[in-house]
Amino acid sequence: MPIYEYICEDCQTHFEKIVLNKAQEIACPKCAGKKNTLQLSVFSAANGSSNGAAAKPSGGFSGGGGNCCGGGCGCN
Repeated sequence: MPIYEYICEDCQTHFEKIVLNKAQEIACPKCAGKKNTLQLSVFSAANGSSNGAAAKPSGGFSGGGGNCCGGGCGCN
C-alpha cells in the first residue's frame, strides 16, 4: 500500500495518506477539504546501518583515479 503526500488547496495543510485504491476520496484531516494536490516525494531504502548514512555499493570498483578504470585492473 503506497503512502502519498498531499497538500490541501483550501488550508495549505501538508499530510500523508495510505491509498488503498485510486477511486478512494482523499480529504484533508484539518479542514476536510477535497481539493488536494499530490506532492512529489523521495523514497527511503533500508541500508542496514543505524546512523542513516547511505549504503555504499559492494565490489571492487572504487571509482575515480584518472586512468581507464580507476586502478582496479592494473593498467596504470
